[in-house]
Amino acid sequence: MEILYRLKEIDDAAKELWVIGQHYKIWALHGEMGAGKTTFVHQLCEYLQVKDTISSPTFAIINEYYSPLAGIIYHMDWYRLKDEEEAMQAGVEDCLHSGNLCLIEWPVKAEGLLPEDTLHIYIETVDADTRKLRAG
Repeated sequence: MEILYRLKEIDDAAKELWVIGQHYKIWALHGEMGAGKTTFVHQLCEYLQVKDTISSPTFAIINEYYSPLAGIIYHMDWYRLKDEEEAMQAGVEDCLHSGNLCLIEWPVKAEGLLPEDTLHIYIETVDADTRKLRAG
């Protein structure tokens, strides 16, 4: 599945991906720095009616939100993690095995911890205003 969207249309892209991927509990968001991973998570959480402050968990590693539509959502940023051992020490396995929605930025840092049924999402910068999202 592929979605091409302008940044002003990111809400439509988030809705479309939710319709297609809502049965997945683990979403791994891949993309270069600045591609829009956190922005996409923010928009998805807004669509899911999260009322908490949605921010990058770069330093906290894990942020927890509540959605009346999706329940508990764990937003994780593994960028600062060195390896799987450090990820386990940070408590990511508890989130991954919780049955709750997990949205993970920089999953390559501890990819071996991801279950087989993870939805991998790739966000690419096409130009300053356009992104290509591939999921599968």
